[in-house]
Amino acid sequence: MSKSLSCFKAYDVRGELGVNFDAEICHRIGRAFACTLGTKTVVVGRDARATSLDLANSLCEGLIAEGSVVLDIGLAGTEEMYWATSFFEADGGIEVTASHNPISYNGLKMVKSGSRPLDPATDLLAVKACAEACDFSAVKLGGQRQDRAAAAKMAYVEKVTSFIDVTNLRPLSIVVNSGNGAAGPTFDALAQALAAKTDAFNFIRLFHAPDSTFPNGIPNPLLTENHAPTRDAVLAHGADFGIAFDGDFDRCFFFDECGRFIAGEYIVGLLASVMLEKHPGAKIVHDPRVVWNTKDLVRAKGGTAMQAKTGHAFVKQVMRKCDAVYGGEMSAHHYFRDFAYCDSGMIPWLVLCELMGRSGKSMSALVAERMAAYPSSGETNFTLQDPPASIAKVLAVYEPLALSKDDTDGVSLEFDNWRFNLRASNTEPVVRLNVESYGDSSLLAVRLAEIKKLLNSP
Repeated sequence: MSKSLSCFKAYDVRGELGVNFDAEICHRIGRAFACTLGTKTVVVGRDARATSLDLANSLCEGLIAEGSVVLDIGLAGTEEMYWATSFFEADGGIEVTASHNPISYNGLKMVKSGSRPLDPATDLLAVKACAEACDFSAVKLGGQRQDRAAAAKMAYVEKVTSFIDVTNLRPLSIVVNSGNGAAGPTFDALAQALAAKTDAFNFIRLFHAPDSTFPNGIPNPLLTENHAPTRDAVLAHGADFGIAFDGDFDRCFFFDECGRFIAGEYIVGLLASVMLEKHPGAKIVHDPRVVWNTKDLVRAKGGTAMQAKTGHAFVKQVMRKCDAVYGGEMSAHHYFRDFAYCDSGMIPWLVLCELMGRSGKSMSALVAERMAAYPSSGETNFTLQDPPASIAKVLAVYEPLALSKDDTDGVSLEFDNWRFNLRASNTEPVVRLNVESYGDSSLLAVRLAEIKKLLNSP
């Protein structure tokens, strides 16, 4: 009997437990994934949520029923699932996670062979249709579950640490906020491997142990209200910088030695610069929201900047098409060609440690000049009754004055010394605004206020 599954979203599966997502649905999705993609081997990992183990068990049972061999990597971050899928040459991979969503939610992130995202318009829709139809044949033989946690962790640690040259490091004291998510054990494995090669690091661990109750709140460091613990720990310990992870640690967020949160677009620029030093003349992919700082740095380093629509499936698609060495989004997703074109929350902090070692600069010094040259507003969200009408008001005022218009993702208008990107959410009545300028914070504030007034006008 066909049953509509509203837990399928634009790129993955996310749902509220007991409402539109449960163990039975996971079992059906497991069967549908194996059946649709014709998988023989599938990597399965899970985050630290209380429900993730039971959901993973049901998912694995579904995969096994279709004759797939499940390579179980246990408690692991999404990026560990990504790398294990490529390392084991599996036909697909699935992570049970709701990342930074409320505790009452859970979900699935899925890739096919080569750690490639499921195409939202074909692969994902096919899995959804199959799971909804629930018209499966008899249980197939050959399916089983194998524990590959230790081997996967070892391979992952070896790969991530290969991104840096430890001889370039200098002593650094670093606050690490794992948010009681999945990051802690994996970070410890990395730290142990690094300690065998260098004594440069002193780590101050915060909310480190996985805890399914999330006693310190759901780990979403992008939210301003969640900055205080990491900031305060950096200041209390006199650390060189701080990092904070979300629940499945595919994103990491940075705080400088003064405890100041560093906006993601400036981290994209730094990482792009480093990767171009390692790979001269390479291509760099960025999203359309805040671009000038990244484009300037890529140009200065002799690289080529390429633009992709916001979202991991789109960034990875462009990276693969043009063989880009790195891709970055201001939302703290960072993608690396030599990491199966996948995003990682662990590689960025290691790469920046190497940069600090080679340059002798502090974290604040690395970004201060760039922030002054290209100030940005940060993303402002507006909940509106009629997003298209509100966007039309803004365009009516500014489009006739613009030097160029870009519709890659929402709409971007560029002027002689400032630009903005305005995009509507696909899932809720929200409009997201980013404004940036050439070295003029006062102009930035004026334009931001103007657009806010237009969006909020009746």
